[in-house]
Amino acid sequence: MAEKKYASGPKGGGPGGGHGPGARGGYQKPKNAGKTLRRLMGYITRRKLPLLLAALCVILSAVTGVANTYLLRPLLNDLVSSMTAAEKVAMLGRTLLKMLGLFLVGASCTYGQSAIMAQLAHRGVARLRSELFDKLQELPLQFFDAHTHGELMSRFSNDADYVQQCLEQSIVSLISSVITFVGIVAMMLYTSWPLFLVTLLMLGATMGVFVLRGKKSRELYRSQQQALGQLNGNIQEMIEGLKVVKAFTHEEAAEAEFGELNEKFYSVARDANFYATSIMPLAGNISNVGYAATAIVGGVLTFVMGFDIGGLATFLQYCRQVTQPINQVSQQINAILSALAGAERIFEIMDMPPEVDEGNVHLVRVRETEDGTLSETTERTEKWAWKLVQEDGSAILQQVEGDVRLHNVDFSYVPEKKVLKNITFYAKPGQKIAFVGSTGAGKTTITNLFNRFYEIQEGSITYDGIDIRLIAKDDLRRATAMVLQETNLFTGTVMDNIRYGRLDATDEECVAAAKLASAHSFIRRLPDGYNTMVTANGANLSQGQRQLLAIARAAVADPPVLILDEATSSIDTRTERLIEKGLDRLMEGRTVFVIAHRLSTVRNANCIVVIEHGEIMEKGDHAELLALKGRYYDLYTGQSVLD
Repeated sequence: MAEKKYASGPKGGGPGGGHGPGARGGYQKPKNAGKTLRRLMGYITRRKLPLLLAALCVILSAVTGVANTYLLRPLLNDLVSSMTAAEKVAMLGRTLLKMLGLFLVGASCTYGQSAIMAQLAHRGVARLRSELFDKLQELPLQFFDAHTHGELMSRFSNDADYVQQCLEQSIVSLISSVITFVGIVAMMLYTSWPLFLVTLLMLGATMGVFVLRGKKSRELYRSQQQALGQLNGNIQEMIEGLKVVKAFTHEEAAEAEFGELNEKFYSVARDANFYATSIMPLAGNISNVGYAATAIVGGVLTFVMGFDIGGLATFLQYCRQVTQPINQVSQQINAILSALAGAERIFEIMDMPPEVDEGNVHLVRVRETEDGTLSETTERTEKWAWKLVQEDGSAILQQVEGDVRLHNVDFSYVPEKKVLKNITFYAKPGQKIAFVGSTGAGKTTITNLFNRFYEIQEGSITYDGIDIRLIAKDDLRRATAMVLQETNLFTGTVMDNIRYGRLDATDEECVAAAKLASAHSFIRRLPDGYNTMVTANGANLSQGQRQLLAIARAAVADPPVLILDEATSSIDTRTERLIEKGLDRLMEGRTVFVIAHRLSTVRNANCIVVIEHGEIMEKGDHAELLALKGRYYDLYTGQSVLD
């Protein structure tokens, strides 16, 4: 089977956010409604007994409604018969009790089907969301490059909500309406087939209204959804960029653009709602005309052919009811199609091929014996080793050192454009390697390749002499820590966010990591210290405090290799000095890769790699590169700038 490719279009050296269709992308029809429905029903059919009870309730609810109407026939016929008054009263009481019994059965069944389907639907969609979330953890970063966050969030919110409503209400309502319609038609034929021919003409005209006006309404609703998406997108952009709008005095232009989009939405929404709301009045008038025609013909049959009064009244009641299930079917079909389209979008993600990981080299804790040999242990130690399984099943333990080498590495996000070309360098254990170059040169891409967020096309990358493609990805990433320019904190306490670096870390280890990162001092001054809640990605903390927590998170992971990607670029000078103290302590004894725009922070690097347009232009330490008087010299002396 051909491997599925993920479209990604980052410009420059790092992955960029792809442009998706937005939250909903407008009204869509499912591509394969039958297949999607069968798969979707699998989420509520695991518990057979509740589903069978719900189906029984749906059938009984529809049947009792139809049967209740038919009780009018014997009731009216007996009332106009020659029975005595007492007999008529007794008969009326019995019939009313039957109607009450049927009503109670129908009401109980309606409540039962609603309660059961609500439970099944909520449980099924909860499982669907859980599987979707689990799937996202398995997908490679190329997938997230090609899909916006809002687009993915809409799968969990809008699409899942549509699916839940479909499973809970729409499908049940559709089945109930079909059963009711078939039951009413059967009873009309049983009551009087000549009168049904008159009603059939009315049904044909009503169906024509639903089909023609409904088709036009759906087309306009698609346009309305698209216009609404454009309007919402404009509102979001303007609110997020309000400072820029005001700074460049573009308020009038923004108002004009919004006014144009708002007018477009108003126009299509008006037409869509006009066609949608006109369906019921038209169908109602046709039904009234059909009802009158049926009553006239029924009256003639009563006087001429002896058709009973009860039968005529019952038939006329069915004539009133027969269009209701048609209307409900029309409404539920649209809701079901929208839900199935949403389910297809969810299943499309769930069917994506997961991130490939064929590595069989694992990271294990080891203990060093007196003779210097290593033995695997489950206890917490300061030593780690690579566990290499041999063909005969035996295992070799190789101590983790932090030796990283790239040899003739080529990489491209898309085949037609190489981002890295023939990249070769090495980092011995404990060395500090710095990358400098223009934005988009490929610096961040190199670090992403080392973590196997992306796979190289040519060349090799080794970690302690082991090709990283042979190392299991989780183990490779556990042996590396990253401190990024953009710090992501999660809802929880400060302690929880530090422990995110290593989930089995003790409180004492987290506090020690905070001290190492120079974060302990500010944490103690927080309202609840380490138990202070972090909310909204650290909105209650300063940028510097968030960065210090990121350094503490990396410290508690205690990896042999550390990657610092623009870790101090957004920090003021005073905070930068504080952070650099934490970084200096964190970097001791580790292999470190540093990406920095401020060249003053990389002067003490063992090797500075100058990258431009995906190629290495210069390599050497600070003094060597200044002596070359090349690109680094120009950047450092200010004759050129990093763009």
